[in-house]
Amino acid sequence: MTQNPVPPLWFRLPPGFHSIGPDDRATFNGLTQATGSSDAQRDLSQLMDSLEELAEHDVVHIAIGLHPEEPVGVATSLFALTVRPAGQPNPRLTVARTALAITRSPLWTSTIRRFIDLPSGLPCCLVAGTISVPAVEHGLFQARVATVHPDGLHLVLLDLTSASTQYAAAYTDIVEAVAHTVVFSNPDATGPTPTGTSRILDVLL
Repeated sequence: MTQNPVPPLWFRLPPGFHSIGPDDRATFNGLTQATGSSDAQRDLSQLMDSLEELAEHDVVHIAIGLHPEEPVGVATSLFALTVRPAGQPNPRLTVARTALAITRSPLWTSTIRRFIDLPSGLPCCLVAGTISVPAVEHGLFQARVATVHPDGLHLVLLDLTSASTQYAAAYTDIVEAVAHTVVFSNPDATGPTPTGTSRILDVLL
């Protein structure tokens, strides 16, 4: 759940994702050491160093995905939830403009652009593809979902980013499934939160 002044919302992540905050460095250092993957340890260290910077960009929730990769190793990914002011009152226009801005970025090579029908009926768009990062030789895969809060005042972005571009389809399924679990009232008070499925366990485990 996000905290005020950000409006509250709830969502679910599939197995293998671990929510993190600035106080979790020691815990996750131990977790990545147990995997025996130097890449996972390096990625986590860089991520923890950047948490405060991400918060300055309206990122309100972060989770790292750690999934075993055969024959040895770990596929890592980063989930981020961003909530920022919508900037104008038309929710459909907000989502459309956001998706268009993503696809027009010179760093972005999009392969998927589609609207998603959410249980809430709120406008929602998914864009997925490869992004080029300065000083990084290989591109990163990113799937980004844009929707709005029912108050009409806030844009909600769900991002899933990974250097494991071979799992692009699975990561796209994951972020779309997470979008279907987003609710704006306490699910413990109103009943179970809808759960989504993804192919990540089939692909990676």
